Amino acid sequence: MTIFGKMFARVLPDQAAGRLLDYRVPESMADSIGIGSRVRVPVRTRLLTGTVIEMLATCEFKSVRDVSQLVDEKPMIRPALLELARWMADYYCCPLETAVCSVLPVAVRDGRVSVKKQNSVRLIAPIAEEQLEALARKAPRQADALRVLIKAGGPLPVSTAADQAGVSDSVFRTLEKNGLVVIESAVVGRNPYSERFVPNAELVLNAEQTEAMVAVREAMEKPGQPILLFGVTGSGKTEIYLRSIRESVNQGRTALVLVPEIALTPQTVERFKSRFADMQDRIAVLHSHLSEGERHDEWHKIHDGSARIVIGARSSIFAPLENLGVIIVDEEHEGSYKQDEAPRYNARDMAVLRGAREGAAVILGSATPCLESWHNSQTGKYRLVRLNQRVDDKSMPVVRVVDLRRQARATPEGGILAKPLYEAIEGRMAKGEQTILFLNRRGFSTSMICEACGHVCQCPDCSVSLTYHRAAERLVCHICGHTRKAPKACPKCSDPKIRFAGVGTQKVEEALKKIFPKARIARMDADSMTRKDAYRDTLGAFKEGKIDILIGTQMIAKGLHFPNVTLVGIVNADLGLHVPDFRAGERTFQLLTQVAGRAGRGEMEGEVYVQTFTPFSPSIQFARHHDFQGFMEQEMEFREKFAYPPFGRMAMITLRGTVRERVEFSAQTLSRKLKSAARKGITIGEGVPAPLEKAKTYHRFQVSMRGSSSMHLSRLAKETLETLTMPEDVFVAVDIDPLHLM
Repeated sequence: MTIFGKMFARVLPDQAAGRLLDYRVPESMADSIGIGSRVRVPVRTRLLTGTVIEMLATCEFKSVRDVSQLVDEKPMIRPALLELARWMADYYCCPLETAVCSVLPVAVRDGRVSVKKQNSVRLIAPIAEEQLEALARKAPRQADALRVLIKAGGPLPVSTAADQAGVSDSVFRTLEKNGLVVIESAVVGRNPYSERFVPNAELVLNAEQTEAMVAVREAMEKPGQPILLFGVTGSGKTEIYLRSIRESVNQGRTALVLVPEIALTPQTVERFKSRFADMQDRIAVLHSHLSEGERHDEWHKIHDGSARIVIGARSSIFAPLENLGVIIVDEEHEGSYKQDEAPRYNARDMAVLRGAREGAAVILGSATPCLESWHNSQTGKYRLVRLNQRVDDKSMPVVRVVDLRRQARATPEGGILAKPLYEAIEGRMAKGEQTILFLNRRGFSTSMICEACGHVCQCPDCSVSLTYHRAAERLVCHICGHTRKAPKACPKCSDPKIRFAGVGTQKVEEALKKIFPKARIARMDADSMTRKDAYRDTLGAFKEGKIDILIGTQMIAKGLHFPNVTLVGIVNADLGLHVPDFRAGERTFQLLTQVAGRAGRGEMEGEVYVQTFTPFSPSIQFARHHDFQGFMEQEMEFREKFAYPPFGRMAMITLRGTVRERVEFSAQTLSRKLKSAARKGITIGEGVPAPLEKAKTYHRFQVSMRGSSSMHLSRLAKETLETLTMPEDVFVAVDIDPLHLM
């Protein structure tokens, strides 16, 4: 039986295993509810929150319950973003409610955070001087409070006015009773970047930048083909971004800028707010280091149309902007754009898709584009725009490779620096110039080894050794967070000669403080940047010249611009080069090139020292000569030979559970089922242990899938998993277009 004449809503509850349920819309909600509205609906005996996916004129069910409550006055998810979530669920092989929830931040979705209100006070009418003097004789505190309000010339927060007058809040309440002032409660935005920036004028474009802007304007007039902005480090890509945003804003449209690292956000916000000083309050910032309240307010600032420019990390691709003119993805090659839990989307790819659907120009910028983007530029899917020269004709830094097999370590403190790098730092210190030291491994030592029996302190829950953190005197697992006190003797043979092996950023910092006792040294890694404003404060101090040597992991490797940095040292270029992943060489080349690009961005020439045990690795040699083209040609040849991306598509299914035998059996069963269902041209791997076989108490097995179409792989995985009943304690994760195979 079909019911006519009423309005119905098809709702996706947040916790109903992907079921779409139909409800009648009460007349009281008819004018407010729509696609993307958040509602509360009855599901059996519970009341659940969900999202309206469709509005229907008819319903085929005989008995239909009513929508119980409209959570918000207007729809929270734009129809375009809801369609993006539908596509994402299909492509990335995840439940629709998971994809929909990713579009709406938790701070907005769960309703735990509300607007912040503040009491402000203002004069009801002007106060005559005679009246003020009369009041001062009998109530001097009240007179002082009124003088503050008169001087302000407008409303002030009660707390601010009380501080300035040197009185308590109760004085203002007394003045309100006497009819002299009024205290009002108003919504106050929590602004994570409230400081005002000095206007920054546009720079003069060189010939290459001028050509790039022509391409951008053409893309904005006729969107469809994304631009791959391939520019060497320091070539002025940011100026192109800024001008592109100005073009969009001048057309009455909006702009979205994605950056890969939270560490980049403070400097990026400063640059953008300085350039757009005339509209600083219309720039919103979104990233995970904001408080829930700040994230809530910034998101609503975008949703209600107050923000015209949005800057943020990966999840900002779902910012509810309307009338998008341009989407910019800075450092588009970065792995941090890939989400590591469902939905496992890549923000770069979602930017291309969103731009195509909403008619926005898309600019993907990088000095080291990923092979997939480069391949798209060579086949005509993307438009390639090059910036081959640094601005003002600054030279690329000289890169010197230090062979650690032949070079004696020069420093007694841990033997971390070879003689050439040690002397180079010493020389920069004498000239008052700054140095960046890069090591992509945090902690003090990477492991603890017994010299007598060879025992290595391992994590009981993961297949990795524990890292020693000296400040806390503890061993820590960087996979699951397991921690325990560092032993004084070997846990296996009780020999006291147990020692620390390997080097982390903490050890580098400690050694440098002894080697260069007068140097001002700071460290940036996940351990030291726990405080909310730590990124901003450290980078601000470095920019102001208060730090001589900055040590850090990959968060300092890209995007940062410090003109006084003339030396970059890479302590160990081999980390990550020899892991079992076909992208290891590409990632190493990109990281070395990006780190090297931090040197020589000012008037002085830059120099880079690369310490390595494998100096003849193609990744290191091509990076040494700033030869992206050469590296890309060699890597493409290897990828094509084995049909790796971009010449083929991949998916990785990971199974995990606490009982190894059950996980192994499930993986092998899944592999057999996939093989029997796979069409011609799809290759299915065996169910094998993952390179990181155990993590967070779970044993892990993988089944790889390869073919010509990611969508075909996704559908095969989804259809096959629907026919299989996995043991309750075995969990399955499907990763389409995986970036990491560990």
